[in-house]
Amino acid sequence: MAQKTLLEVTLELEAGNAAIVDLGKMLGPAAISIRDVKAQYDAATAGQRGDIVPVVVTVFEDRSFALRMKTPPTAFLIRQATGRKGSAKPGHESAGVLTRAQLRAIAERKLPDLNTGDLDKAMKTIAGTARSMGVRVE
Repeated sequence: MAQKTLLEVTLELEAGNAAIVDLGKMLGPAAISIRDVKAQYDAATAGQRGDIVPVVVTVFEDRSFALRMKTPPTAFLIRQATGRKGSAKPGHESAGVLTRAQLRAIAERKLPDLNTGDLDKAMKTIAGTARSMGVRVE
């Protein structure tokens, strides 16, 4: 029999080093062990240190929990690839250039979380996010 879900929350945390304050703010009312959540998250994301890795924390009625890792946000990956933040005036000021190879690498990494299985469509989605940040795609 499936357990009844008490709470489900998505958090964007630093991989391998989750801030206990951020966890406490969102999960404190659920009365689960924040240290256990942090330890499990840090262990699962240790290989991606320096990235922001979203996690969906599901808390069940018996106060047990499950973690489901997602891929880093698209904007984070674009900023990482270009080495710059987005433009204050997208469409008017350029915030860098994203090559096709970088676009493809980001799309391949994001594919599990996108609503498509086609790499070309995923690349178009990533390119749209880049344009909205003021990043030009070559």
